[in-house]
Amino acid sequence: MKLAKIRFADGTVRPAVVNTGANEARVLDLTQVENCHSLADVLHSPDPAGLANFLIDPNVAPLDLSAVTFAAPINRQEVWAAGVTYKRSQTARMEESESAATHYDQVYTADRPELFFKGMANRVSGPHEPVRVRSDSNWSVPEPEFTLVLNPNLKIVGYTIGNDMSARDIEGENPLYLPQAKVYRQCCSLGPVIRLATEPLVLEDTHITLTIRRDGNDVVQDSTSLGQLNRSLEELADWLGRENEFPHGAFLLTGTGIVPPDEFTLEDGDHVSIEVTGIGTLENPVVKDKTA
Repeated sequence: MKLAKIRFADGTVRPAVVNTGANEARVLDLTQVENCHSLADVLHSPDPAGLANFLIDPNVAPLDLSAVTFAAPINRQEVWAAGVTYKRSQTARMEESESAATHYDQVYTADRPELFFKGMANRVSGPHEPVRVRSDSNWSVPEPEFTLVLNPNLKIVGYTIGNDMSARDIEGENPLYLPQAKVYRQCCSLGPVIRLATEPLVLEDTHITLTIRRDGNDVVQDSTSLGQLNRSLEELADWLGRENEFPHGAFLLTGTGIVPPDEFTLEDGDHVSIEVTGIGTLENPVVKDKTA
């Protein structure tokens, strides 16, 4: 089952069950259950799939997906990200920062993963909303990432697609600049749907594909699979929860195995598309202000 947030023409947003096989979305009526007021409340319930089916609003006709506008599927959750979880990411980080190469090499094999705070809902773009390149960066890339949806107990309840926008030149200048390279307005996108974790996930069969278009042409295209991930999904979720609390749940981006060529940087007007098996495609235009 897939869940999403649908934005209507009047600006209202409502959660829905998305059935891609039938090309339709069924809106949920959250007034039927006490203390269920948001998509997060559904996700954090003991049985998200059962509750979602129960909440389908019979008074709203199914919506054609071709006419649906998806919003970012986030409420009050924190957004975190993991780094250097794929061999390709380890290599790229070592190349961009000679002074920190040893640290990136060590964290790839260390027991403790690299985890960092990415933002809250105010920094997250939804499908087809802009993601941003910092005006003071001359080398920025998208980082396509399989993303865990975690309930307040840090149980994996679903999966979605994340784009961890990254200023490689800023982080490469000094690893202590990582928060500035990673955390700023419109620095992340999530969506379009959340696939509930009700069935076993076959990592090798879960593919991530990145396509970047410029002036109507594909300028970057690459893919990987979760089979290349150096850590288990459960391990990453466990580390995030150590000595920490997430009363509103969390999204955890699990790292990238796709790194565009070193000579490539995003430009204003580019279009980023990230496709993940079993979830769908997250698309975002890129904006970059001309002045800092």
